[in-house]
Amino acid sequence: MQKPLSILFLFFIFLFSACYYDKAELVYPAAANCDTANVKFSTTLLPILNASCNSCHGGNAAAGAGIILDTYNGVKASVNGGRFMNSILQNGQASAMPKGGGKLSTCDISKFQAWINTGMLNN
Repeated sequence: MQKPLSILFLFFIFLFSACYYDKAELVYPAAANCDTANVKFSTTLLPILNASCNSCHGGNAAAGAGIILDTYNGVKASVNGGRFMNSILQNGQASAMPKGGGKLSTCDISKFQAWINTGMLNN
């Protein structure tokens, strides 16, 4: 009786340990390639804003929307107002942005959060 239980126990250990895969960079390649350590406003964030936001929130278009995202001061004011991250997270606490477009990638959102967490430098 002892031998069948031991074999069954070893089988379950083998079965459950075989399902574990600890190579996060292989399982989640986008997360591994997302550099949030070197986020710069001018070279990292402004291109994202220009591609996704500034057709409505940049230049003359920004005057109508009231939210300016093509300048450092405009972005900082929007972040300090508290709606910016809620908008790009699309969490229901502010209007989901970009309006009529898909949500920004998780990596892009992480870059904005990293920039905010490090003091929103004008770099």
